[in-house]
Amino acid sequence: MVEFPSLSPYWPLVRFLVPLAITNIAIDLGEQALNRGIATVKEDAIEMLASYGLAYSLMKFFTGPMSDFKNVGLVFVNSRRDRRKAVLCMATAGVIAFVLHILIAYTDLGYYIINKLHHVDDSVGGKTRKAFLYLAAFPLLDAMAWIHAGILLKHKYSVIVGSASISDVVAQIVFVAILLHSNLECVEPLLIPILSLYMGALVRFTIVGLGYYCNIHDNIPDSSGLDVGGDATIKKMLSFWWPLALILATQRISRPIVNLFVSRDLKGTADATEAVAVLTATYPVGHMPYGWLTELRAVYPAFDKNNPSNKLNAGSPVTKSHIKKFTSCCVALSLTLCFAVFWTPNFSFFPVPVTARAHLTGWLMTLKKTFVLAPSSVLRIIVLITSLVVLPYMGVHGATLGVGSLLAGFIGESTMVAIAACYVYRQQKNNEMSNELVVEGEDAAPMSEVCSRTQMDAIEELAEEEEEEEEEEGRQ
Repeated sequence: MVEFPSLSPYWPLVRFLVPLAITNIAIDLGEQALNRGIATVKEDAIEMLASYGLAYSLMKFFTGPMSDFKNVGLVFVNSRRDRRKAVLCMATAGVIAFVLHILIAYTDLGYYIINKLHHVDDSVGGKTRKAFLYLAAFPLLDAMAWIHAGILLKHKYSVIVGSASISDVVAQIVFVAILLHSNLECVEPLLIPILSLYMGALVRFTIVGLGYYCNIHDNIPDSSGLDVGGDATIKKMLSFWWPLALILATQRISRPIVNLFVSRDLKGTADATEAVAVLTATYPVGHMPYGWLTELRAVYPAFDKNNPSNKLNAGSPVTKSHIKKFTSCCVALSLTLCFAVFWTPNFSFFPVPVTARAHLTGWLMTLKKTFVLAPSSVLRIIVLITSLVVLPYMGVHGATLGVGSLLAGFIGESTMVAIAACYVYRQQKNNEMSNELVVEGEDAAPMSEVCSRTQMDAIEELAEEEEEEEEEEGRQ
C-alpha cells in the first residue's frame, strides 16, 4: 500500500504565506487604483501619470530600505526593549527621508535629478517635484507600520499583517472614488492618489499597531534572556539591516533608472512621456503573478528552531526539507500563473530568479549573515545599466526596453545571491569539520594521558632497580 507523506507540516507554511501573498498582490492592485485616479483626469492625463510615476518611484527608493526593517523585527525583536530600539532607528530614518524630500522639492538638486537627468519638460518636472513634496511624510508613517509588521510575523500573526495591507488597499480605492467626485480633480489632481496613499498607510499602521499591543506587547519580556542572546544592540540591528536595505534600495531605484534611460532613449519626446506612463501603469499588473514570491524570505526566520515562539509549539515541526518542497510548489504555481493565466510574455521568466533570491536570502537571514548579500545589489545595478545601454542598439526601445533590463538585473542579482549562499554553506561545512577534529582530539586526550603515565611508571621502576643494585653493591 502506497503511503503518502503527511501534509500537516505544510499547513503552517500555507497559513503563514497566503496572507502575505495576498498582501503583495493587493499592493499592486492599490497601485492600479492610484493610477486610475490620475488616468480619469480629463486634461493632461498622460503627463500627470508620468509625473506621479516619477515621484512615486523616487519616493519608493526612500521607503524601500525602511520596509526591510520588517526583517529586523522578525529576527531581532524579542523584548519590549528591542522594540524601542528598532522604533528609534526607524523614526530617525523617517526624519532623514523627510528632509531629503524637502531638499529635492525646493532646491536645484531636485531640478537636476528630475528635469535634467530624466530629460522631461518643465511642466512634467514641476509637477513631479510637487508630488514629491506631498509625499515627504509618507516614509515615516510607512516605517512605523513595517517594524510592527515584522514583530507580528515573528509570532506568526501573518493574518493581521495581511489584513492590514488589504485594508490599506481598500482604503486607497475608496478614497480615490470619493476624491474623484470632489473638486480636487480641477484644483490639484495629483492630490487624489497621494491623499489616498496616506489614508491607506494610516489604516495599515493603525491595524498593525493595535495587533501588536493586543497580542504581543504584554506577552514578551521587558528585556531578552540569555537563551536568545540577550538584548539586541542598535549596532547589531543596523549591521543586519544595511545589506538588506542596500539591496531593496537598488531594487527600488531600478524603476527610476529604467524611467530615466527609457525617457532619454526617446530624447524627451511625447513618446518618452508615453513610455514612462505605460511602465507606470503596466508594471503592477505584470508584477502580480510573481511579486508575492518575495515573501518567501520571511519563512525561514519565522520557522527557525531558535525563534522563541517556535519553542512553545513542538508538535509537527517544520523542517528545512519542508520549506524547500514548499518553495518548489510556490515557484511552479507562479510560473503557471504567468504562462497560463495572465500570459505576460515580458514578465513570464521573473519567478525563477525571484524565488531563488528570496529562498536563499531567508536562509542567510536566519544565520544573521546578511553582509554577504551586499555585492548582489552592485551587480544588479551594473547588469541593469548595461542592458539599458546595449539593448537600444539591438532595436529594443520604450517599455520593452525597461522590462527586459529589469529581468536582466534580477538574473544578475540572483546569481550573486546564489554564490554568496554557496560561500556561507562552504564555510559552515569547514567549521563542522574543524569541530569534529577538535572533538576527536578531546576524545583522544585521555589515551595520551594514559600513555604518558605508563612511560613515567616505567622510568620510575628503572630508577628504583638502579637504586637497589647500587645498595646491593654497597653492602658487598
